[in-house]
Amino acid sequence: MIKKVIILGTGGNCLDILDTINDINEKEKKYECVGFLDDNESMWGKTLMGKKVLGPLKLAKDYDDCFFVNGIGSDRTFLFKKKIIDSTGVTLDKFETIIHPTASVSRTAKLGNGVVVFQNVTITTNVEVGNHVIILPNSIVSHDSIVGDYCCITGGVAISGMVKIGEFCYVGTGSSIRNGVTVGKNSLIGMGGVVTKDIESESVVYGAPAKFIRKT
Repeated sequence: MIKKVIILGTGGNCLDILDTINDINEKEKKYECVGFLDDNESMWGKTLMGKKVLGPLKLAKDYDDCFFVNGIGSDRTFLFKKKIIDSTGVTLDKFETIIHPTASVSRTAKLGNGVVVFQNVTITTNVEVGNHVIILPNSIVSHDSIVGDYCCITGGVAISGMVKIGEFCYVGTGSSIRNGVTVGKNSLIGMGGVVTKDIESESVVYGAPAKFIRKT
């Protein structure tokens, strides 16, 4: 059965999601992308990569025959990801998990709903990934680690074994997290950060080793 899918947002991650869907369909026709939804009125009616921007997020509830994938969330908006998704009125079971064909996901890993896994990501043994998590290309999540709901793991991140990342966290490009470290919820790790010890909730950290800068 081919699933109809709508992508929430029109930014770069959203286009990458469509690209991932197209790559999945090359091997086996699994999805039909109906289009995009975005609250930016200037985008309505435009066509991106052959798919139309259908209107604002609130229209999602009108597409009851569709599944959804969220691509909205950046270092500026990651704390509001749940609020944005909830504004659609779409229930969790209607969010599809999308995994690029080049990603390696252990059969023992557990992924929630609405997860997006991009090119060349590696998710190893007994990893748990929460709902609405996005993992950008070339990142590694090692054994027994836990990534909380609504997190954004950006490109080239290395998460060692037995790491716990709380919900609503943003892990910047090229960051690395030491084995066994806990990252508290609502935190941001800046680009290239090297995390060697636990991070308290609501923290912004940068540097190698990563140091506390301010509260989120």
